[in-house]
Amino acid sequence: MEDLELGGTAAPPGADSPLSAAVAARDRDTMAMVRDAIARRNVLLAYQPVMQTANPDRPAFWEGLIRILDGTGRVIPARDFIDVIETHEAGRRIDCLALELGLAALADHPDLRLSINMSARSIGYPKWMDALLRGLAADATVGERLILEITESSAMLMPDIVQVFMADMQRHGIAFALDDFGAGYTAFRYLRDFYFDILKIDGQFIQGVHGDPDNQVLTQALISIARHFEMFTVAECVETGQDAEYLADIGIDCMQGYYFGAPTIRPIWATGAAARRAG
Repeated sequence: MEDLELGGTAAPPGADSPLSAAVAARDRDTMAMVRDAIARRNVLLAYQPVMQTANPDRPAFWEGLIRILDGTGRVIPARDFIDVIETHEAGRRIDCLALELGLAALADHPDLRLSINMSARSIGYPKWMDALLRGLAADATVGERLILEITESSAMLMPDIVQVFMADMQRHGIAFALDDFGAGYTAFRYLRDFYFDILKIDGQFIQGVHGDPDNQVLTQALISIARHFEMFTVAECVETGQDAEYLADIGIDCMQGYYFGAPTIRPIWATGAAARRAG
């Protein structure tokens, strides 16, 4: 109050706290690590299977999850850096590299169906759009084998732009998945306009669902919503056989999680192809 009376500006609560300084330093280090990885192209995809419930030994598709290598060669998952870079150009460049790696995998493996994560912010990033259009032009089958995953929070930032982009790309055969559905930004009124092909139910509802009545009700409701809008359903973060059995009983279309397979930079379809080329 004294600062205001003297014409000064009061600092926001906690602005000079040790915790704030530590968080800011961590974010700077994270940004520097990502920028260095991008400059060196120390970026790769880890692949996780999304399994058909009706045929749990056969993936419906694979998700390509972006990873970077730090200065020591450690593989760093997206959850450790994506929030820091999301609103910066580094986020757009990471999206570009993820898309380029995914398109290369689709070109090398004609039987592969693959999903790649993207931010709605990348729709207006020319390099990202150029990479997508080049990939579509290079292989007529890519569009039908590519799934683009957009998080619910990202889609709701700019629904009109996302809607137009999706309609355009769906004419090329690309499918769209609404990722992390139910994570806290749900706006059901948009579902009838977006025409997502796949709805991925956020893992907070799935982990331990077999023994959680509240999450059972919520998960069943989300499946019902997806069916109404003719969307394919995927349960994320399936980690136990009990959860998988419960989800199968209530009619989930696909399941993804450590129970079926952890993300790997050496998926079986890639190692098999490499072995055939070597032979």
